[in-house]
Amino acid sequence: MNIIELNNVSFSYVKDTPVLENVNLTIKKGEWVSILGHNGSGKSTLSKLIIGLLKAKSGEIRIDGITLNEETVYDIRKKVGIVFQNPDNQFVGVTVEDDIAFGMENLEIPREEMIKNIELYAKKVDMFEYLKKEPYALSGGQKQRVAIAGILAMHTDIIIFDEATSMLDPKGRDVIMNYMRKLSDEGKTIVTITHDMKEAVYADQIVVLKEGRIITKGTPREVFSDRPLLNSSNLELLTPLKILYMMDEENIENNDLKDILWAYSLNM
Repeated sequence: MNIIELNNVSFSYVKDTPVLENVNLTIKKGEWVSILGHNGSGKSTLSKLIIGLLKAKSGEIRIDGITLNEETVYDIRKKVGIVFQNPDNQFVGVTVEDDIAFGMENLEIPREEMIKNIELYAKKVDMFEYLKKEPYALSGGQKQRVAIAGILAMHTDIIIFDEATSMLDPKGRDVIMNYMRKLSDEGKTIVTITHDMKEAVYADQIVVLKEGRIITKGTPREVFSDRPLLNSSNLELLTPLKILYMMDEENIENNDLKDILWAYSLNM
């Protein structure tokens, strides 16, 4: 079953300067899809369209069978949570605890359940000891952890992570990425917006955006096998892929090594 559908969706911030053009995309329930593209490709705009923060110039967006419009946007936001690149855009609470609770309050989740969720998800992102702290006193990485906890606590069917690990150190990034995989395994639909191929490899499917258009989509191995396309997308190649491409250029045949490089590139 498709839980997200975009049919011929276009959008412009400035007239006659398209940011997205005729985008067609379907995402299945429980699937993890990574929207991959360089800065300015339109990927963050796409995430804001899906949650109704922006209105498409043309085309149709359907979430869990519901057409997105002014009448349905509130119901759709009960189904979709988003973690932005800049967590300051999401902070509204006086304390970390208040901030994690905010989304649940909007969903009218019972107080006892809210308290349990606050503690549970604060622990999962390693922010439990900061619950009484004021958000402005946190580091950038800590703020992102709080924003992630707030979205997880809402138990939405779809979670969009828009460059949400950009402020985390490598260890923190790995923790969050592994937790995303767990959520996907539990049936959540995960959409990650990124320019980092190391993050895209976690996904079931990758969608590559360039200049507002989808230029390819497929499994990580299918997408990473298309060297000309990746080069044209201005994306930073993973080191194992660079070595694989160099071996092909030099006609070096070592299938065992190539298999190892493929395995490593898909499990970074």
